[in-house]
Amino acid sequence: MSNIRRGSGQTFKRLSKSLGLIEGYGGRGKGGLPATLSPAEEEKAKGPHEKYGYNSYLSEKISLDRSIPDYRPTKCKELKYAKELPQISIIFIFVNEALSVILRSVHSAVNHTPTHLLKEIILVDDNSDEEELKAPLEEYVHKRYPGLVKVVRNQKREGLIRARIEGWKAATGQVTGFFDAHVEFTAGWAEPVLSRIQENRKRVILPSIDNIKQDTFEVQRYENSAHGYSWELWCMYISPPKDWWDAGDPSLPIRTPAMIGCSFVVNRKFFGEIGLLDPGMDVYGGENIELGIKVWLCGGSMEVLPCSRVAHIERKKKPYNSNIGFYTKRNALRVAEVWMDDYKSHVYIAWNLPLENPGIDIGDVSERRALRRSLKCKNFQWYLDHVYPEMRRYNNTIAYGELRNNKAKDVCLDQGPLENHTAILYPCHGWGPQVGAISDQERSKCRGPQGICGTSGTFHRLLLG
Repeated sequence: MSNIRRGSGQTFKRLSKSLGLIEGYGGRGKGGLPATLSPAEEEKAKGPHEKYGYNSYLSEKISLDRSIPDYRPTKCKELKYAKELPQISIIFIFVNEALSVILRSVHSAVNHTPTHLLKEIILVDDNSDEEELKAPLEEYVHKRYPGLVKVVRNQKREGLIRARIEGWKAATGQVTGFFDAHVEFTAGWAEPVLSRIQENRKRVILPSIDNIKQDTFEVQRYENSAHGYSWELWCMYISPPKDWWDAGDPSLPIRTPAMIGCSFVVNRKFFGEIGLLDPGMDVYGGENIELGIKVWLCGGSMEVLPCSRVAHIERKKKPYNSNIGFYTKRNALRVAEVWMDDYKSHVYIAWNLPLENPGIDIGDVSERRALRRSLKCKNFQWYLDHVYPEMRRYNNTIAYGELRNNKAKDVCLDQGPLENHTAILYPCHGWGPQVGAISDQERSKCRGPQGICGTSGTFHRLLLG
């Protein structure tokens, strides 16, 4: 790689130091080990930690160039790839992210992507308020990586979904990779991804995700997984399909019904042909499920690559909006109305909504339905039968809702302890099961190897049928 991109000279170190940041390959957190603060530093870190959902004060003490563990299966390191692969535009989306975390994402992408394959890096600022994300950020990336990094600034807050579309519009690479701006790349991540897309332009590729702990920045390996979801369209990790296990080769691609959402790579032109992400969705949530369903129904495929690994910070909270649940619900209903045919009722039931007049304005979906017709996509039954057969179905539901005790009107039948799954009487509350309800904060932890976002297979009301 060229010196202009990876140079470690005094000029670059002075440039980082002017922002209170560090370059080089040593120091705290080296190799993905947990980094620590002194007691005095811990006190200073509390406010920023709460603000960003991760320990941003500690992040400033960790080098922008630190290495992280290589958790690829052993066979991956022996595989060879063609020298002539398509170039990638890496797109990072951020809003009020810590500067050190954004820049570590950029440094990591440059350090671990071969120069001839990296067309550009695009930073999409979704109308951040932080001053350090304006001139200081722009001046740094233009001096540190001249001609390589573009900054796109939304004039109003668009949300993650439409911000990604803006990044796609600015990209010029044959392939576009979409990432949260709080990730770090493993060496060799790009070649297997670009090779799979070169073989078939209709593949959407998901690097395997490892975890960066938000308090210590330790990098934690996650097991190989596919990505699924509950009927609420909350994402979750699921076991790879049986044929992957039967093959006995952990380096093989993993067929996946959908995606977690923090990173995906796609042929730029194909992404446009299938309608990008749904611009009628707001803020965050559901777009990752819609893309998975749409890709499979409309002639493409989606897979996770164990040979490509990206580590991602799991924040304690998200910056987009304090009411993520509402937007995820609204977006989920758009997916249901466009793509799920007779199964759309499952989504309404999962969110405890009436099938008629649910009281949520989902906007106009006529263009998305027209897109589906123009692409001559398969029906959702085919998707469940061939792509996501593990998804539990509730076709014989007669009714759903609360089951109240007619002797004690304020007591309902509820889920009861998880240990024995015995239903109990519990004060009526109008929400999900008293044991099964999950907060937005808890959902943010659901990306672990056994983490589940939502309660797949269990609706949040009693189903009768």
